[in-house]
Amino acid sequence: MRPKHRGISRSITILLTLCLWTCVVADAQQLPRSLTIGANPPGTVFYALASGLAKFASEGAPFQMTVQPYTGTSTFLPLLNTGEIDFGINNAVDMALAYQGPDRLKIGGRNPFQHTPNARLVMRGSVLLTAPLVRKDSPIKTIHDIRGKRVTGEYPAQLANWYNLFGYLSGAGMKWEDVKIVPVPGVNEGVDALVQGRADVSLCALDAAKVKEADAAIGVRHISMDCSPDGEKRLRRAVPGYYPHWLKRGQATAVVEDTCVNAYDIYLTSHKGTADRVISTVLKGIWDNIEKLPPLHPSFKDWTRQRAVDPDVTLPYHPAAAQYYKERGVWSAALDDAQRKLLSLNP
Repeated sequence: MRPKHRGISRSITILLTLCLWTCVVADAQQLPRSLTIGANPPGTVFYALASGLAKFASEGAPFQMTVQPYTGTSTFLPLLNTGEIDFGINNAVDMALAYQGPDRLKIGGRNPFQHTPNARLVMRGSVLLTAPLVRKDSPIKTIHDIRGKRVTGEYPAQLANWYNLFGYLSGAGMKWEDVKIVPVPGVNEGVDALVQGRADVSLCALDAAKVKEADAAIGVRHISMDCSPDGEKRLRRAVPGYYPHWLKRGQATAVVEDTCVNAYDIYLTSHKGTADRVISTVLKGIWDNIEKLPPLHPSFKDWTRQRAVDPDVTLPYHPAAAQYYKERGVWSAALDDAQRKLLSLNP
């Protein structure tokens, strides 16, 4: 009988080995060895956020997420739409314009974004804060003082900044004709133009490395938008998704007095074809390590579990992300309604 028992044991061992091997192969097929996350160039807030998220998304995972910088987020949206890159750092306003497309939505009479119907939301992150920037010794004190001044604009590589400037002007009751536009491709070039004396006013995200660099070089400061009740109404009407936010003196680099800045949400995005296992693994890496993010950059202060889901988003969640949040008890009926409405735009 013993030989028979040995034969059965050997068969069971072989079967278990085959099962284990099958599971490993299946897991490897679902989880690639590398993932890419698109972001703005080094020196920007979006690059810093992408780097931090990539670090913890990769921790303990069988893949390595790497940051791929582009001249601007609008330049990589077509790649996100087709799945040529896996993830992206984008803002809520850009994604509303891109997801709905130029036939459905225009802001300021334009929507230059390529239709991006396959984009999906993975996580709502921090609040993006932006504000006009001037030299520290400039006589310009508020947004109303920029009338007739040289202001960096156009931003073809980073279309979000065109809308930022449009929002600043609209909130102050001003038009493009009220300033002299100095064309630049992106935010870094805009700050360079200010430092080099080719512009009087530029704009940048709060606490961006580029602002710190400019402050060390010549001394710079952010100026307030028009955050009066009427100014806020004009801002919200001009660019849905924007809202004013007050910062205390010293709360960020180049904030030398209490300053009212522009605020809107930052998203971690992907595309609808991304494997569910990839989405859940990336989310777990971030979710489990979320308290470790703030030391990497000040903008991670608001990248919290509480902000991850919200019905007031401009992009539908990836189904695996929705499932992940449901399992953690943070998904609501209001989110189901928002999800249905958004998905109906691009079935």
